[in-house]
Amino acid sequence: MKRMNWTLAGIIGMLGFSGCDKIGIGSVEYGVPHSDLTVKGAVVNKATGKPIEGIRVGYSCEFCTGTMYGVIPAPYKPKAHVMTNAKGEFKLTERSYNLQSNENGQIPVFVEDINNEENRLYQSEYLEVDFSKGEHSGKSTHWYEGEYTVALNVELTEIEDQ
Repeated sequence: MKRMNWTLAGIIGMLGFSGCDKIGIGSVEYGVPHSDLTVKGAVVNKATGKPIEGIRVGYSCEFCTGTMYGVIPAPYKPKAHVMTNAKGEFKLTERSYNLQSNENGQIPVFVEDINNEENRLYQSEYLEVDFSKGEHSGKSTHWYEGEYTVALNVELTEIEDQ
């Protein structure tokens, strides 16, 4: 009996278990589909058309924390955001694990003036950006679905002195 076990173990060892790939099973991967979401553009004054520097553009908290079933994982991840440059331009990229779970591929983006010393005060904007219609680039490999880019130009309205 021991001799038979050793013989079978030797045969199995010589054949190996790597043959699974050859019959179409492939390698096992753990994870979830994900993609990079980029929103880029410029923020200008609606009345004058001039670019506005120091405006914060970011994804909503729910998107950035990667909540699943309404539960925020620990440690808490703050909102992903960028500030506009002197030309009012911005480019914000964030990895998304839940684009497919959002209805119609829409992700909330906020645009707000937080730098009141240098700018006049502008009214905040809350936009639903549809990444399902964005420009797709990058090679999709395994779980990574590439990058989706949406161009977004925003006009902010000045808040009048009261």
